[in-house]
Amino acid sequence: MPDHAEPPRPIPPRGIDAAGSAQASRRPVEAVLFDFHGTLAQVEEPRDWVLAAAAACGATLERARATGLADRLLTAGRAGGPLPARVPPALAELWADRDLYPHAHRGAYTGLAATVDAGIDGLADALYDRVLVPEGWVPYPDTAPTLAALREAGVKVAVVSNIGFDIRPFFAAWGLDGLIDAYALSYEVGRCKPDPGIFWRACGMLGVDPERALMVGDTAADAGAVRAGCAVLVLPEAEPGRPNGLGSVLGLALPR
Repeated sequence: MPDHAEPPRPIPPRGIDAAGSAQASRRPVEAVLFDFHGTLAQVEEPRDWVLAAAAACGATLERARATGLADRLLTAGRAGGPLPARVPPALAELWADRDLYPHAHRGAYTGLAATVDAGIDGLADALYDRVLVPEGWVPYPDTAPTLAALREAGVKVAVVSNIGFDIRPFFAAWGLDGLIDAYALSYEVGRCKPDPGIFWRACGMLGVDPERALMVGDTAADAGAVRAGCAVLVLPEAEPGRPNGLGSVLGLALPR
């Protein structure tokens, strides 16, 4: 789910050279920590999101109207999407706590959606509910093979996410739950990336020293794992269903 920071400039992270290959002196990797949104999976296309939510409310939209509505909702702020252009003062407290409490996460994003007059009763809640189900997300093409290769090599895996709801059912629905050893979710841990505490918690769950862990994400918040002692790989966020370079993790994490 979303890390609330802009992606960093492409500076080679510690333990990885500018070409993305491991330096000769890099530390052995015993565990890989993955961000969720933008790294392992992406939310569905905005128009599909709006069409599905409208249908749940008993409304049928023309595709052109759905596209226009999706653009307005993205500007307002979508869970799993871009940051809002503006957070209304009435939502400021919920917004600040959105990744720490489920009620705040829901309240913040339904409140933002409600600022867009769509003329459909219940749409704000339906839009949020769509983010809570596996059908509202699309795993990246390299997600399953990358996780499977790490499992086969004996490398432990954790998902570390700033999020206000449980994503374990998603991995179960995608047949990937057996490839994840632990989940460090901000609303359960009480810490949000880039706070080093959430990365330390993930490493503790895996029984691995942070010096032997690689954090893989797509934002500056993920790169905060350096402060916890982890190596970091920052990947470009890609559109749903398009490769995002996740397979490059294997060149860094697997023994040669």
